[in-house]
Amino acid sequence: MLKSFRYLLLPFSLVYGGVVWLRNLMFDKEILKSSNFNFPLICVGNLAVGGTGKTPMVEYLIRLLSKQYNTATLSRGYKRKTEGFAIANASTTALEIGDEPMQFHQKFPEITVAVGEERLVAIPQLLHDKPNTQVIILDDAFQHRVVRAGLNILLTEYKNLYTRDLMLPAGDLRDIRLSSKRAQIIIVSKCKPDLSEIERQALIHELHPLPEQHVFFTQISYGKPYHLFSKLEFEIKADTEILLVCGIANPRPLKDYLTARVQTYDMLRYPDHHIFSIDDLDDIRRQFDKMSHAGKIILTTEKDATRLQKFESELTHLPIYALPIEHNFLFNEAPVFNALVTAFIERVKIFSNQQ
Repeated sequence: MLKSFRYLLLPFSLVYGGVVWLRNLMFDKEILKSSNFNFPLICVGNLAVGGTGKTPMVEYLIRLLSKQYNTATLSRGYKRKTEGFAIANASTTALEIGDEPMQFHQKFPEITVAVGEERLVAIPQLLHDKPNTQVIILDDAFQHRVVRAGLNILLTEYKNLYTRDLMLPAGDLRDIRLSSKRAQIIIVSKCKPDLSEIERQALIHELHPLPEQHVFFTQISYGKPYHLFSKLEFEIKADTEILLVCGIANPRPLKDYLTARVQTYDMLRYPDHHIFSIDDLDDIRRQFDKMSHAGKIILTTEKDATRLQKFESELTHLPIYALPIEHNFLFNEAPVFNALVTAFIERVKIFSNQQ
């Protein structure tokens, strides 16, 4: 029913798509200017409005690169209560920098986590404040063409490829399909683990990449849930009764994960990037109290967990756990992807040294 209703919005999608197409054309013709930095900038983005796995891909890159390079992330800081450029520190909260940057900061305290709406201004500021930085990962910056990243990693979800989608508001695309040609790497995310070689080739054919573009396939892998405050891990069993508290764009893979592992679960769903209130907390407690099983828990995503931590005094004694996720590359192609990323950084470093 919802899909049928969205089709009625096609005229608006045509108008929006035309505006986006014109904007891209103006950048392509250099009427609108893009700035290059003689520095390794890696952009992680998508064409849709969320749910493709950008955050775990940024985390994958952090794990890969921070062992060898002084790594920084730069995000807009969506829905934060502050403005301008900021670098996360020991006293930073999700309200100040946004939930995803806060997640990076908590999981990888050794890297620099920065936010700034204007990336053209934020990048020089970051390099001024953290001069030892060797690579910057731009989170969700594919549409931000004022800055031209040297390596663009574009994600598209297996069950909702951009080739099959429509522009907003009839579909989920916020950028035209043709923009995919600006990416050096395309990742089909959230694939089924048993994706066959035949289907892989069919999907590559559908995406129709340029000869120089690389296409990879990943599946989502869930780790062990850990308590929000004690960090103790919990093993989900078939008879675990779960209250899922979820404020992400696409909870479908998470729901599929729980459906395959537990007999029953309840769900409280909130909008993407939802800022939890005391009223929400009361709803969560009320729903949790209705559950009768002795082994009941509250489960949430790591992104939602950053926005629930402000209620530590109220939640400390509740069994509330965050579920971590990671990208796993299919067809044993992680080494190929890793090599492409590190080779890009080394090329930029050599070029910079020659200047």
